[in-house]
Amino acid sequence: MATITAPATASAVAEATTHCPYCALQCGTRLTRAEGRTTVAPTQFPVNQGGLCQKGWTAPALLDTPGRLTQPLVRGADGRLAPATWDAALDLIADRLARIRAEHGPDAVGVFGGGGLTNEKAYQLGKFARIALGTGQIDYNGRFCMSSAAAAGSAAFGLDRGLPFPVTDLADADVVLLAGANPAETMPPLMRHLASPSLIVIDPRRTPTAETAALHLQPTPGTDLALALGLLHLAVTEGHTDREYVEQRTTGFDAAWRRAAAWWPERVERVTGVPVADMREAVALLAGARRAYVLTGRGAEQHSKGTDTVAAFINLALALGLPGREGSGYGCLTGQGNGQGGREHGQKADQLPGYRMLTDPAAREHVAAVWGVEPDSLPGPGRSAYELLDALGTDGGPRALLVFGSNPVVSAPRADRIAARLASLDLLVVADFVPSETAELADVVLPVTQWAEEEGTMTNLEGRVLRRRRLLAPPGAARSDLEVLRGLAVRLGQDPGRFPAAPREVFEELRRASRGGRADYSGISYERLDAGEALHWPCPATPEGAAPHPGTPRLFLDAFAHPDGLARFAEVEHRDAAETPDARFPLYATTGRVLAQYQSGAQTRRVPELAAAAPGAHVEIHPDTAGRLGLAEGAAARVTSARGSTVARVRLVDSLRTDTVFLPFHFARAGRANLITSAALDPRSRMPEFKVCAVRVEPLDAADTADAADAFEGAGR
Repeated sequence: MATITAPATASAVAEATTHCPYCALQCGTRLTRAEGRTTVAPTQFPVNQGGLCQKGWTAPALLDTPGRLTQPLVRGADGRLAPATWDAALDLIADRLARIRAEHGPDAVGVFGGGGLTNEKAYQLGKFARIALGTGQIDYNGRFCMSSAAAAGSAAFGLDRGLPFPVTDLADADVVLLAGANPAETMPPLMRHLASPSLIVIDPRRTPTAETAALHLQPTPGTDLALALGLLHLAVTEGHTDREYVEQRTTGFDAAWRRAAAWWPERVERVTGVPVADMREAVALLAGARRAYVLTGRGAEQHSKGTDTVAAFINLALALGLPGREGSGYGCLTGQGNGQGGREHGQKADQLPGYRMLTDPAAREHVAAVWGVEPDSLPGPGRSAYELLDALGTDGGPRALLVFGSNPVVSAPRADRIAARLASLDLLVVADFVPSETAELADVVLPVTQWAEEEGTMTNLEGRVLRRRRLLAPPGAARSDLEVLRGLAVRLGQDPGRFPAAPREVFEELRRASRGGRADYSGISYERLDAGEALHWPCPATPEGAAPHPGTPRLFLDAFAHPDGLARFAEVEHRDAAETPDARFPLYATTGRVLAQYQSGAQTRRVPELAAAAPGAHVEIHPDTAGRLGLAEGAAARVTSARGSTVARVRLVDSLRTDTVFLPFHFARAGRANLITSAALDPRSRMPEFKVCAVRVEPLDAADTADAADAFEGAGR
């Protein structure tokens, strides 16, 4: 399993067994570098079983992508970014950070991380923020991805792990309900495990996943919570509840049922548009299955009521007796590559390593002891991701921001406002390996390593900890994020030993910091991973002389993680989205991914094959709706909400609801879907409402050539 490296000559061959840099499946791959070219082949890793998607097959193109950042850039007096040495760049950053902190306090500096960072980077970033900077103002882009499911899962089960069972268990299911998930495009190899079960897909669009389903429920955007309440109503009233399970393994059913009792099927149909017969069939399929799963994705979660929506689907799963039973259960399809590990080790505003809560005195004491500081010196919880970005440059908000592994100019809601907030800062530092749209605004850009140029660990959607292995040296002067953090920490007065740059050394400290936490990695080591062991957390350390803990591939089989061992039903009620259509903005808009692109597109838009497959922003619209609006296939259109407008090519889709349009969020500049999205936040998870806003769509003015060029000709930049 280890990397096999030959001497670095023109004819040398190097190989590494590692994992894809994209989604949370973390498909197994083998990379080969020969004659200056890298090729990839899939391995028989359990989640992909010898398959890869289009993004995985083309991933090596990232390693030689034109425009790769290879040396630090500093913005000069002329306003342009110009090459600089590492010492000059780091000295400048440290000096300006020190001045800002001295003038405005430690919380005047913010840190924004990413769900694609390795466990070691996520851990070190949180430690750097809280010790070297002394700031509580740290969060990450996973807040835009998994936070609602994390909040609901933690409340229900006492622990949040995307899939509390191995991916491979899904293949033996009889029925799988997918609420707001489109894995056929977002993580295609997962469909290998969903080929046998009958699928129930809940999605306003007839996606490629829905095309494979036995049953497709197509609700009005923003009404998933009402639908879930209706499904629970039917499960109870039609005698499908597992009474013994509910009595022995759960609590809170009566309060949850009092809410669902008011959502009789006909009422749900009026609100959601889903026929009663389809709802009844969905419940019958789930209840009649010997092995069944309920899975949620971003479509259910990215709402101002996302936590309650996920909780409602968990209620359904609990009523049917699915979670904590081998062969059945509830899970969430985590999105980003390290979306699971990235939220476990301290780069989230309210958390410390091991999935400990920052407000827990015992957690603060444990982590502070590992870090060699006093518990009282650790700052309290800071702002959530959108609130942090929205506060930049304002009175009481951060005056400086360090960004690692994220591109909020494209990925954040109200994207124009966030770009303006970033531009208002006294100091913006971006560490990336490509010149993203956020890096283009920075005062200092730091070139860092990417996936095949570094060692480390990732944690996939099933809680399995994986080894990322280095194939080749980074180009030019690029350094690892760990080296960047160490260089800054030392310049800010920290002992060099407190911030090691070797991933293995950082992981050893992460093990100690996570020990005893909900996400306990203390029994996991590089040696065990390199030996090929499949280790799912929690995997606690064992006493000396005892057999190592085997890890926990299946959670909750004996008890849930609450002190009493019981799962919690949630008392939830449907409410409208923060914004619904009106005379001015008569259509629903929803956003999501397409097969050939990933996240903000900063990486995939630079891969020629992917750019050719999905070359620019488009808007899906029903032909009848388009006809009324004077729009034709391929025409340029402007999509406008109360916050702004974006430009996209029309794509006619006759399976779409006539009241709904869909835009992918991967594109930049005038084609950014997040120019129109709402920043209404879930009160518990602080997730923005990406999945529904009110818009109008109209032909793009023929004279408006600048926006068209920016959205289309510049799509691949």
